[in-house]
Amino acid sequence: MHSWSAPRVPQFPTAIPAVADSAAAEVVAPPALQLYDTADDQVKPVALPEDGAPVGMYVCGITPYDSTHLGHAATYNTFDLVNRYLRAAGHAVTYVQNVTDVDDPLFERAERDGVDWRELGKEQTDLFRSDMTQLRILPPEFFVGAMETIDEVVAMVSTLLDKGAAYVVEGEYPDIYADHTYTEQFGYESRYNEATMRELFAERGGDPEREGKRHPLDALLWRAHRTGEPEWDAPFGSGRPGWHVECAAIAMNRLGEQFAIQGGGVDLRYPHHEYSAAHVEAACGNQRMAGHYVHTGMIGLEGTKMSKSLGNLEFVSALTAQGFDPAAIRVGLYAGHYREDRDWSAEVLSEAEDRLAKWRAAAAEENNPQRVAEVLAAVTGHLANDLDTPAVLRTLDEWAAAVNKGIGASGYRVTPAAERTSASQALATGLDALLGIAV
Repeated sequence: MHSWSAPRVPQFPTAIPAVADSAAAEVVAPPALQLYDTADDQVKPVALPEDGAPVGMYVCGITPYDSTHLGHAATYNTFDLVNRYLRAAGHAVTYVQNVTDVDDPLFERAERDGVDWRELGKEQTDLFRSDMTQLRILPPEFFVGAMETIDEVVAMVSTLLDKGAAYVVEGEYPDIYADHTYTEQFGYESRYNEATMRELFAERGGDPEREGKRHPLDALLWRAHRTGEPEWDAPFGSGRPGWHVECAAIAMNRLGEQFAIQGGGVDLRYPHHEYSAAHVEAACGNQRMAGHYVHTGMIGLEGTKMSKSLGNLEFVSALTAQGFDPAAIRVGLYAGHYREDRDWSAEVLSEAEDRLAKWRAAAAEENNPQRVAEVLAAVTGHLANDLDTPAVLRTLDEWAAAVNKGIGASGYRVTPAAERTSASQALATGLDALLGIAV
């Protein structure tokens, strides 16, 4: 499966030449990135490979049965910040994102709408690519659908069966389940107690009441074929993969047994991330799949939780079709910290547009290399501190106010890039590299 087109990403500046009477300035290198890790319940440095190899990051992708809404955008915007920051700091990144194009919600929506599930998946994946391009999200090196990795899933299920970490349920449908007790550390990622796990497992796609399972919390690895459902051949019987093992196989086969960051929305903290990690750890014999488990908060709309079931989704494609600047959408999402549940509204978007206009006016007039160096140092410092984007916005607001000298943004001409000073160009380059927005 192909990814989307990559936006041009400038190199983060290291020095700013003198401008008229203002001396040249050195730009401080971005400090080490620290992120909150759900498993360890603390903000800690992202572990970098000792051999200088790329930093591995896996972010769970969409189930392509509906358009990209702002909840999706908030998640991929967050990990785009991580990706951009690591690259600006001089580190290569191998970014992997899946597409869950084999899953019950997709089949159910296709049946409801009377369309082929494959066509629905392709249509929505194409729209997702378009939305990510509009938002200038850096594409993953590997954008992988579950359908194209069935052989990898079959191999992982076979390994788990051979190790005794999985078993076949007897009965009409010989489904295969993972024995969640096989790894002693199960539960470390979410840190939930068993009662909470059981409740969330039932709410989020699990089947705790399935007869024949050894334990209610054992997760489905392979669903034996039922009439009318898609199926793939496997040595243990035809069928289709479970949700968690899809991500486990995709991640392990592209990033290895252990990598730096596993990311996604907070709703994936359990069961999805707990089980995908457990499958990899059981297959490979490691204690921990990812160094960081990073989760983004939920997005509400006008004070109400945004969800498909409520039908109150704000779609990225709808906003851009109305003429809203994708950069303003990004800025609006930066207004809240990525780990917090936060609200989206017309007011949030309007404030983002106004803020962006003031930044652009100030950037066009900027002529002080030292001030730009200080602004970029402050921005990288805030981002390094668990992606503190609200602090970044405050820094840029204060800088813009100082440059604009209290005059509204409409009083300024936006200077063509070729006419800008080295200070103006360095600021624009730095903010584009770090935040993915053009000023």
